[in-house]
Amino acid sequence: MSIQALKEEVARRFGTPAVVIDLDVVERNIARVQALCDAAGVANRPHIKTHKSPVIATMQRDAGARGITCQKIGEAEVMAEAGHDDILISYNILGEEKLNRLGRLLARAKVTVAADNPVVVEGLPQAAAIAGRDLDVVVECDTGRKRAGVETIAEAVALAKDIASRPGLSFAGFMLYPPEDAMAETQAFLDAATAGVRELGLEPRIVSSGGTPNLLNLGKLKGVTEHRAGTSVFNDRMMLAAGVARLEDCALTVYATVVSRAGAERGILDAGSKTLTSDTGGLEGHGLILEHPQARIARFAEEHGFLDLAGCNDRPQIGDVVRIVPNHVCVVVNMVDRLVTVRGDRIVGEIPVAARGRLT
Repeated sequence: MSIQALKEEVARRFGTPAVVIDLDVVERNIARVQALCDAAGVANRPHIKTHKSPVIATMQRDAGARGITCQKIGEAEVMAEAGHDDILISYNILGEEKLNRLGRLLARAKVTVAADNPVVVEGLPQAAAIAGRDLDVVVECDTGRKRAGVETIAEAVALAKDIASRPGLSFAGFMLYPPEDAMAETQAFLDAATAGVRELGLEPRIVSSGGTPNLLNLGKLKGVTEHRAGTSVFNDRMMLAAGVARLEDCALTVYATVVSRAGAERGILDAGSKTLTSDTGGLEGHGLILEHPQARIARFAEEHGFLDLAGCNDRPQIGDVVRIVPNHVCVVVNMVDRLVTVRGDRIVGEIPVAARGRLT
């Protein structure tokens, strides 16, 4: 089957827009990240927020990953139900409802959680008590990205001390998401924080770094024990721009149909903000159309992708099915219930997005 025939078959069997992954590329991406982690001497703990699929998480585990990362308890519940038993939840957990669920999860799976403030730490013993076992906690540290995380070494050490003092909690180490250009600053922070907790008689068993772009920095931070990469399993236009993926590494594309050509220099796709999402990732336009790379997906309505064809000599026609590399693949996956799976130019099946919408 040719690529043209594949596009027609996907449209016929599944309709468009359809979110399609090439399993050959997925497997290559998984193997590449595992090899990079192995070469750097760090454990691979992939972040499932990109694929939200126990099936793909199992592929990563079978390739050598040691545990997984989840952003929310709901994601972790889905993964534990599927048999994954070493889970880091890299997000502050607050509130009685979430703590009760965390306790039930901890009773049946090995779970580590992150915290960056005493309010979060204060509530975590409730989960440990429900589970009847200790809960490992890592201190999230901000070394320049300005997201979550303590910003000073003193805060990191104080929070580690607080964790160790609480019944049912065990200080496990540090979690980082360093800026790609701040390795020296991150190393200085990590070294000082490690020295500080060791003065208290504590040992950071885990030092978890993260980010697909930081795959280029694997091995540069001394003391790191594991790495969390998510987007690398599929890659996207942001990863192309960051220089950590090539076009042939982009495993996921959105198949869409041109449904209108009301003007010579414009057109409409049947994929709008409810498919490709409004997250530009800081890039121009909303995706790369493989068949017409000079065309721009300039703006959206909910079900309309507005094409600007002014710079495109070879312009698509009504009824054409095109393949789009999205700007930010993680949010695209969360918009659909299934991923259509192919190998090269052959359809092989579907994978449910089992943790879709698990936002709590």
